[in-house]
Amino acid sequence: MKGVFGFLFIAALAVAAALFMGDNPATVTLFWPPWRVDVSFNLVLVGVVLAFVVGYAALRGVALLRALPRRASRWRALQHERAVVGLLLQAWGQWLGGRFVRAQRAAREAIEHLAAGNRDTLPHADALWVLAHLVAAESAHQLGQREQRDAWLAAAIDPVRGREAPQAREGALLRAAEWALDARDADAAAQWLAQLPQGAARRIQAVRLRLRLAQLRRDSRSALELARLLAKHRAFSAEALRTVVRGIWLEALRDARDIDAVTAVWRRLEGEERRDPTRAVALLAHVESLVHAGIVASDGPVPHVVDEAIRTAWAGYATLDASERLRAVALVEPWLARLDAAWLPRLEEAQQRQPDDAGLQYLAAQAYRARGLWGKAQTLLQQAVRALDDRELRRRGWCALAELAERRGDEAAARDAWKRAAQG
Repeated sequence: MKGVFGFLFIAALAVAAALFMGDNPATVTLFWPPWRVDVSFNLVLVGVVLAFVVGYAALRGVALLRALPRRASRWRALQHERAVVGLLLQAWGQWLGGRFVRAQRAAREAIEHLAAGNRDTLPHADALWVLAHLVAAESAHQLGQREQRDAWLAAAIDPVRGREAPQAREGALLRAAEWALDARDADAAAQWLAQLPQGAARRIQAVRLRLRLAQLRRDSRSALELARLLAKHRAFSAEALRTVVRGIWLEALRDARDIDAVTAVWRRLEGEERRDPTRAVALLAHVESLVHAGIVASDGPVPHVVDEAIRTAWAGYATLDASERLRAVALVEPWLARLDAAWLPRLEEAQQRQPDDAGLQYLAAQAYRARGLWGKAQTLLQQAVRALDDRELRRRGWCALAELAERRGDEAAARDAWKRAAQG
């Protein structure tokens, strides 16, 4: 279609020229003393057009000739860039395929090309430089060549080169931090992460590495904050977040060495976490270990954090499975004598609502015994010791029955109870 319109345009120009120049009698007279030259106006017009065309073509030719060196330099730079990019792609492909020696060789060739070329004429020279050294360092890391890896890495994070390729340099810093964390070198990982700019330090990958660093340093407070920050960025699913936060919290609880530290760990829980009965049971178990170690007093007022944990475990008792219920009963029992008087009607009411629950029978019986209600205690204990699946609780129950029998003066019943306690 364009050819047809072009042909019509040329035909129109030819018709216009014929109409204008066909009957044009005009002449142009040139005086060059002592001569006079008369020339047809049409000829002059054609000559002017031809002169313009020839002059324009000459100027364009000169411009093209002058541009030849620059075009040749650009062509060489393009060929150089293609060679480097090709080697770099080959190196990354070999690395992804697990061929680390070949990847390192290709990366080394790319680095040699970059070192031999002109940095100013090669587009993206600094980014290619950082990426080539990074893939070489990655390959050396996989091959266990730590010194070679560190040398490649140092070149990759060179501030001079990285100024024009900040994203690539930040990637190299993140990989260096990850390698340090894999080697459990917390100080080195912290140094690499500290070199990240403020914006890069808030990215998900950087926050993940900071979380690993906090866990390595056993800094549970920072680890919990970072885990929740990742959850806000949807880096964790809800289930994964619960698992991670629970693991961090339990680790912090194990590191607590006194009741104040235990209280601080408990206060770090938020919302539904504070109402989780399994966490409350874990806290009671840890406090029991501190009591056995003599760190927490075995008499006197109940620490506030223990009272709160007991209330939480009691409120969620129905949501626990059978084994967790028995564990909760075993952990709450030592505190019965020190709990306030309001707990006895609560236990009694719960036991009456679930008369077949051996754990509640046992707990209510021990509460009665602690308050001198020996008749009620004996009746419930006799029911509980025959239904309990937990060996330790059965042993405690038989011991309590033996003490009650001795108090009544029934030596035969006491001997039988002690014998059953010894048998477990």
